Amino acid sequence: MNKAFIPALALSLAAGAALAKLPPLSDEAKAKAEEAKAKAAWGDKVAAYQLCKANDRVAARTLAEQKKAGKPVGEVVATPACADPGPFVYTPPEAAAAAPAASATTATATAAVATPAAPAVPSQKP
Repeated sequence: MNKAFIPALALSLAAGAALAKLPPLSDEAKAKAEEAKAKAAWGDKVAAYQLCKANDRVAARTLAEQKKAGKPVGEVVATPACADPGPFVYTPPEAAAAAPAASATTATATAAVATPAAPAVPSQKP
């Protein structure tokens, strides 16, 4: 056991030293990583959409088969519609931060001139 422990300890120390010397990521690498993260999140949304559509098809087919066989059909539970994520579009954070800032200043200027503030209405709970 001691023969295996000493080389393993030496390798773990060497690996730690090698990782400590890695340079920080460049801005380009950070941007590429952010884009990859956004694309992975979009892929998750596409997978959830495809699963939702498949579940709808299976439920419709099962319901039709039960009606055709004359079996009693239980109450159909309404589910929310499947949300299509659309095509992948990536907007870098720098561009996304610049666009709303420019439109926000013009929007607040026109809103202040065009309409007065609406009175607050308390929400009513049933």
